[in-house]
Amino acid sequence: MFDLIGKWYRKKFSDPDAMMLLLLILFVSALIFIWGNYIMPVLVAIVLAYLLDSSVDRLEQQKMSRALATSIVMVLFVGVTLVGTLSLLPTISKQSVNLVEELPLIWQGGQSWLLTLPEKYPELVQVEQIKSMMTQINDSLVNLTQDIISVSFASLISVGALLIYLILVPLMMFFMLKDKPIFMANVSYLLPKERRLITQVGREMNIQIGNYIRGKVIEILIVGAASCIAFVLMDLRYAILLGVLVGFSVLIPYIGAAVVTIPVAFVALFQWGFSAEFGYLMLVYSIIQALDGNLIVPILFSEAVALHPLYIIVAVLFFGGIWGFWGVFFAIPLATLVKALITAWSNDDGEPITE
Repeated sequence: MFDLIGKWYRKKFSDPDAMMLLLLILFVSALIFIWGNYIMPVLVAIVLAYLLDSSVDRLEQQKMSRALATSIVMVLFVGVTLVGTLSLLPTISKQSVNLVEELPLIWQGGQSWLLTLPEKYPELVQVEQIKSMMTQINDSLVNLTQDIISVSFASLISVGALLIYLILVPLMMFFMLKDKPIFMANVSYLLPKERRLITQVGREMNIQIGNYIRGKVIEILIVGAASCIAFVLMDLRYAILLGVLVGFSVLIPYIGAAVVTIPVAFVALFQWGFSAEFGYLMLVYSIIQALDGNLIVPILFSEAVALHPLYIIVAVLFFGGIWGFWGVFFAIPLATLVKALITAWSNDDGEPITE
């Protein structure tokens, strides 16, 4: 057994390039794990600058200085972000407050409907079961209300962190884009000479991560806009809020679509009951989800992310548990990185290790 492990170790890590790649991964992972909360604005700035870099390069190819190209791209980015935020934020905030205020009424309607089930299906549902379930839900609602209040107070305390993101992140993005050649030269200088595998993995990830992030942003915009328009046209309450939730649900593959269906169906059920309007809304919502999974995703991502759905779900749960929102957002790129590392460390001859 130990001889087999020794053979595997010598075969995989006798190459100095493989050892340098392993040490680099361990160093970066430890850095993010230990100081991730402190350097998160830097990581966000790196990701956003990476997304805008191609636009700066195109302008630079038009005989424009990099400083001027960076200034134009940053002004457009900040302007579009501000317009989108200021136009949606008031509506979303108002609808969120209204939804929280109406939750007791929604729950009362749900209780009345649940109490009718033992009369309609006495062989399947008992009154005691319904009452026990209602008690558990009431306790959960009380805890949810306390959590909302605590989050509200915590959000007041985190105003300083928000200002850091609003001011420092765009500033860091500007310098990262403008002085990209200098930073790339410094990074190249710091990397060891034994970096064949590092370069191989970096090139593969550069293509796949870029395609994934750009595609995911476009997918959020398409699905969110389509959901908002459909909900508004069908006169669903909290249409903008629910549409935005549906848009951001695509960040969590498979799981997000299932989770966001609950509030959409719950609000529609409270508004219309089991009626034709409820059926039409769920049909339209199902069509949007089907088009997203079978048309939008294949067009945007193509074969860039060739991962089994089980690996994607495991990656979402694992990295989301470690790094929260950003872990969920980058779950697929990180899973792709793991796949690229396994490929890089694989034997060229593909022969299994035997005794």
